[in-house]
Amino acid sequence: MLDRFLPKTDFASYEEFIEQFRIIVPDRFNFAFDVVDVIAEQDPDRTALVWCDEKNHEAAFTFAQLKQYSNRVANILVSHGIGKGDPVMLILKRRYEFWFAVLALHKIGAIAIPATHLLSAKDILYRNNAADIKMIIAVNDDEITSQVDAALPQSPSLKTRVLVGGSRDGWIDLDASLEKTSDQFIRPAGNKATENSDPMLLYFTSGTTGMPKMVLHDFTYPLGHILTAKYWQNVKRNGLHLTLADTGWAKAVWGKIYGQWIAGASVFVYDYDKFNPKKLLSVLSHYGITSFCAPPTVYRVLVKEDLARYDLSRLQYCVIAGEPLNPEIYSQFLKKTGLKLMEGYGQTELTVTIATYPWLEPKPGSMGKPSPGYDLDLLDDAGNPCAVGVEGQIVIRTDKRRPVGMFQGYYREPERTGQVWRQDIYYTGDVAWRDEDGYYWFVGRADDLIKSAGYRIGPFEVESALLEHPAVLECAVTGVPDAVRGQAVKASVVLAKGYSASDALAKELQDHVKKVTAAYKYPRFIEFVEDLPKTISGKIRRVEIREHHNQ
Repeated sequence: MLDRFLPKTDFASYEEFIEQFRIIVPDRFNFAFDVVDVIAEQDPDRTALVWCDEKNHEAAFTFAQLKQYSNRVANILVSHGIGKGDPVMLILKRRYEFWFAVLALHKIGAIAIPATHLLSAKDILYRNNAADIKMIIAVNDDEITSQVDAALPQSPSLKTRVLVGGSRDGWIDLDASLEKTSDQFIRPAGNKATENSDPMLLYFTSGTTGMPKMVLHDFTYPLGHILTAKYWQNVKRNGLHLTLADTGWAKAVWGKIYGQWIAGASVFVYDYDKFNPKKLLSVLSHYGITSFCAPPTVYRVLVKEDLARYDLSRLQYCVIAGEPLNPEIYSQFLKKTGLKLMEGYGQTELTVTIATYPWLEPKPGSMGKPSPGYDLDLLDDAGNPCAVGVEGQIVIRTDKRRPVGMFQGYYREPERTGQVWRQDIYYTGDVAWRDEDGYYWFVGRADDLIKSAGYRIGPFEVESALLEHPAVLECAVTGVPDAVRGQAVKASVVLAKGYSASDALAKELQDHVKKVTAAYKYPRFIEFVEDLPKTISGKIRRVEIREHHNQ
């Protein structure tokens, strides 16, 4: 499958990879037809998806079955008025029906809008009206369906609600409809066929300030994730890949569908409500997961377990993203498993943009080096390129080329798009620096940087230092007004079980940071809190912490 989209698939070095990697984008590419259905015809019994939940239920689907189920769902949706360009929201947690539905929407040419199950009625209402959502497909969970129903009266565009895994008044029972529906679906032609530039996927990104942005991707987006799967996650043909992510987040399509199937791997889905490290390790062992992707918070928990009790011999490759990696966690995981954690960086708007690719020796805490196809730069506040060791905002120049898989813009918000993508430069809003070997090191969001006594301090570095202390369960570092320094560093700390807040502990944490990182970065204020304010996606709302301090 890869050969159809890449003139060259294997590279001897990172330098050769940068120079020679190219993606062939066919006309009218449609992932559901041109990848899933093609594999279904050529190798119908190949396993596409393996699923299990925390109650030991399990299921597996071949590509032939995915073709049939997605065709059935497409026919059902069309019968209820869904056509090309219609927005449909999917609130399906980690249910395997998500894959049936998203492929069906691709086949129809509708816009798939994956969403988290944590949305309130207010959140759903905002999304319904911002995107004119026509249909919602949700899992049978009263906490979800009741929120959808509450938003319905003020959602004029929402015509149909579809339920997976049960029945409910006013909702279409998808399970009951599936077996009664034809598994044949003819690829639309003429003006109903999809073009590469048509909208395919839309994500509401829950930022730390303002209302969520609507990130819009077109039908070429899946091809961009060849980089993500084949070359960063290093998935193998006939391997079994697990990315820990709910289907409501963009990380799911990074690691649970597009690039993995193009590269010949099968996708594993672990469906759970409450994370349990022992159960996860049992799953990794029992199913023989060969490649694994998770955020640093997961690895921080895993290294505390007795990994020798689990057979991880088939686990060949592990990658990490979401926040900077603490070097101590890297070292512990390497010592216990023999596996290096390969870090990467990207955004909902992009595919993997910077990564520790297989040819690179990881530097713990570094994101790695730029991906091919991304014309990357670091710019200072005046818009000038930064020298080695100088912090600047990560930008992508698009005057000569636009990376395959980069977003089209923010849906229906040209002004918001223009604020971050102007004069053929996309401003990520993330600050980093580059070392003499060309590795990039994340500092923080531009809005979150702390300017204290002439120093620029990134919150992540201070947070990483604090998290090395056993008393710290979670923390958030912010800048607060200071008459002498302009800003001072403040840490909001959630304590681990068995620890109590005290002046002595605060002093201990301050001294710990001074030892672990530069002394000027230590938090002059420490506040012990029960929890941290977060967005729906789990991002810390540092703006809320700053506002609370100023009250």
